[in-house]
Amino acid sequence: MRAVVFERFGEPTEVRDVVDPEPAEHGVVVRVEATGLCRSDWHGWQGHDPDITLPHVPGHELAGVVEAVGARVTGWRPGDRVTVPFVCACGTCAACVAGDQQVCERQTQPGFTHWGSFAQYVALDHADVNLVAVPDEMSFATAASLGCRFATAFRAVVQQGRVAAGEWVAVHGCGGVGLSAVMIAAASGARVVAVDVSPGALDLARKFGAVECVDASGTDNTAAAVRALGNGGAHLSLDALGSPVTCAASVNSLRRRGRHVQVGLLPSPDGTTPVPMARAIALELELLGSHGMAAHTYPPMLELVRAGMLRPDLLVTSTIPLDAVPEALTAMGTAPGAGVTVIEPWS
Repeated sequence: MRAVVFERFGEPTEVRDVVDPEPAEHGVVVRVEATGLCRSDWHGWQGHDPDITLPHVPGHELAGVVEAVGARVTGWRPGDRVTVPFVCACGTCAACVAGDQQVCERQTQPGFTHWGSFAQYVALDHADVNLVAVPDEMSFATAASLGCRFATAFRAVVQQGRVAAGEWVAVHGCGGVGLSAVMIAAASGARVVAVDVSPGALDLARKFGAVECVDASGTDNTAAAVRALGNGGAHLSLDALGSPVTCAASVNSLRRRGRHVQVGLLPSPDGTTPVPMARAIALELELLGSHGMAAHTYPPMLELVRAGMLRPDLLVTSTIPLDAVPEALTAMGTAPGAGVTVIEPWS
């Protein structure tokens, strides 16, 4: 099969022929029809994830058709249309038994713990726990966008963030996950303030339901701007980008007893990120993390998509072939972009 491969962190990737994967006894191999280009893939390529061993094939946000099935898989067969959360759970650890597969103690992640979906085929573990059926009417490009950014945003806003109608919600960073969060919060009846440095990203945020926007490149205090627009501050604020600056701005955007949800990864040389804890203490703020979404919790999200209340298809702003991935991955370091770029490995 053809795949995107890198031999060293941060050095150019290339498209080459590699050996086709085989399914584990509990797993499947999926023919990849669409896979998203996500900032997490860029972080992995830069060496920010300790699970990656070289050489490596990135990619974790995918949809496709089951090609081969392991001997112990009971719920799936070749030809099934599927997607999968980026966290593949074991199904038997204490976290999984409690229903928290997104923080599985023995999780695997395609594109991180093993070769991923920037390829024509990908192996996925524990299929009976992790696969999600893709409705016939849903395109593979739309389904691929659900596996990481949209599902992560849904859980961050709805499950972790506990959004309520009428609340002010601030979203810092309007890439794929941020725009997903804007759409989901707006559909939940919240009033959304979108924050980004890109006019194009802010235009998309308005399109997807933001009632106010803050151009972070035009102010030295985005948190104060959000508090002013949000009638004293956000009830819920998300850092959807992942940087010390956006993390602090998100926390500082909150009103008393507000809720911050950290969605974007926060790589740093020593593994720490400064957080304004004095404000968290004084205002009794909640500081929460959000790490994907378990497969068994997809149905409510899929029902909202089916009903047209959520439109993840509108977030797909670009479709590229496998040969364009090396250049697009490199560009994410300086221009994260707006919306979702989808790779079609067979085009």
